[in-house]
Amino acid sequence: MVHVNLLKKWIYILLAFILVLSVCLWKETRRGFYVSFKKENQVDYIPVMPWSWTSQKQGVNREEVVHATVKAFLSARSTQVNVSVLAAPAGANLTAKPKKSPSSFKVWNKDSSSKNLNPRLQNVRKNYLYMNKYHVTYTGPKSAVKQSPKTLLCQLRSRLNFEMITASDGPFNTSEWESYLPRRNISMELGHLGRCAVVSSAGSMKSSRLGAEIDSHDAVLRFNGAPTRGFQSDVGEKTTVRLVNSQLITVEEQKFLTDPQYNVGTLIVWDPAPYHNDVTEWYKKPDFNFFKSYQRYRQKHPKQPFYILNPRMPWQLWDILQENSPEDIQPNPPSSGMLGIALMMNFCDEVDVYEFLPSKRQTDVCHYYQKFFDQACTVGAYHPLLFEKNIVKHLNQGTDEDIYNYGKVTLNGLKNLQC
Repeated sequence: MVHVNLLKKWIYILLAFILVLSVCLWKETRRGFYVSFKKENQVDYIPVMPWSWTSQKQGVNREEVVHATVKAFLSARSTQVNVSVLAAPAGANLTAKPKKSPSSFKVWNKDSSSKNLNPRLQNVRKNYLYMNKYHVTYTGPKSAVKQSPKTLLCQLRSRLNFEMITASDGPFNTSEWESYLPRRNISMELGHLGRCAVVSSAGSMKSSRLGAEIDSHDAVLRFNGAPTRGFQSDVGEKTTVRLVNSQLITVEEQKFLTDPQYNVGTLIVWDPAPYHNDVTEWYKKPDFNFFKSYQRYRQKHPKQPFYILNPRMPWQLWDILQENSPEDIQPNPPSSGMLGIALMMNFCDEVDVYEFLPSKRQTDVCHYYQKFFDQACTVGAYHPLLFEKNIVKHLNQGTDEDIYNYGKVTLNGLKNLQC
């Protein structure tokens, strides 16, 4: 009898252990997907970020067993389910008996708000609103309803100053600066550009296998120190324009003067001025005093096209972002990503942007060439990145399928726009 009771105890302990292990494994796997419940023609999604996902025919992967378990559990309650996996490869059908509804993709929600941010990032945003480092005094409208895409494109075309600093701009009209600033207009330098690619530095570019597609474009823009060497299969190797921030060219660790990747294509550096200050005021007090670094680079590489973005442009773009957002956005300049997108929309007939809106490969890894994790790299902290993504999604001429699979957004250029 004693042995029987002891055996029973061990069986109970074993069953409890198996139950706890199963629950832990289920929770771990659930981090990669959520379940959407479908009743008749109504679908309610359980969002986990400012974007949400629905299933499409995907490839079989290691989570199939969990999917089957969840399906069986829910079907026992006579509920149709649609199991969605964030990063499932193409090929597998994970949809459980849909009722004559076509497969769809749910990606970034263009009406995302700061309420979607986690508590830490909500506090960060509030702190930046309070600090107001650049003395922003915006008095224009804030619209809960965005303008039509065409109206918004016309705003970008008519209100953004896409010019670079020239020798006629205030403090630059000296003999010293005349020898440093490029003599050719940047539009003449680049020429007519048809299809262009803007390549985000996001961690989700890794393993994307988009390199060949990116290089097929007439021109490619990259950001800051994002390398191509060693990552060609994912990000390509063509570089037509590289947009760098002023901080990068002043930090010795970035090896801006010696790294050969900064000698390819056309360089553009940008530095934020205080809100709508003129060039003369900005020259006296730049965000990062990059002027000496710029001059040293030009001395070493006099034939390298290297332009300075007029500091009025970032705040003109910020005003449009704020005008088309119902709530206060961070009073800090737009991200390099948004600036690069706007610039290429001005130079090109059509622009494909990769992983600015996250694909199914979305990750908290900030850059494909580093191992730094922070959700702010996707939804923003210092820059009003969440609101930038809302605008880009609103302007997208491509499909949600392209966003889901490739992180690809297609935008119209501004030059041929009829306003």
